[in-house]
Amino acid sequence: MPHPASRYLAEGPRVGVRHFTHADSAEFTARARESKDLHHPWLFPPDSAAAYSAYAQRLIEDPTRAGFLVCEKADAGAGPDDGGRDGSIAGFININNIVHGAFQCGVLGYGAFAHAAGRGLMSEGLDLVVRHAFGPMRLHRLEINVQPANAASIALARGRGFRLEGFSPDMLFIDGAWRDHERWALTREMRGPR
Repeated sequence: MPHPASRYLAEGPRVGVRHFTHADSAEFTARARESKDLHHPWLFPPDSAAAYSAYAQRLIEDPTRAGFLVCEKADAGAGPDDGGRDGSIAGFININNIVHGAFQCGVLGYGAFAHAAGRGLMSEGLDLVVRHAFGPMRLHRLEINVQPANAASIALARGRGFRLEGFSPDMLFIDGAWRDHERWALTREMRGPR
């Protein structure tokens, strides 16, 4: 549970997660442009102000979606002049296709930005989002669909306790072609108390 004065929905030792805002456009799109080589051919986050505005609007207003920014917290004892990164966007995690009723499920999509890749920040951020999804959002199941060659995304899913449930050929149209995906999932019961 966040501290009442916190700007984050949930916090860990190194990151906090919060919802997208329209004010994040400049930083988010700059990070997306810097990360094109890292993201291609897996994902294509918005890299212009117009694209970001439409993207954020859907995440903010559509009740079947929830978008979270993974933000770095300042290093203990570090200030703005000696390496502190307080609030810098490290990546994003979205829950799409949220269905309530008997299903209580959502589908995760995520991406790290290049400056934060390989530092464990997304692992911590994903744990926080999963906790939020199974807690205040009252979801029971989360799914991740990953292209089989995307080793980094598969490692993140596996490392956070998601299990491989199947394979879907030609599942999503990405980068000009229908792409195969592995289906990974986690339920509240699999997660256990945390």
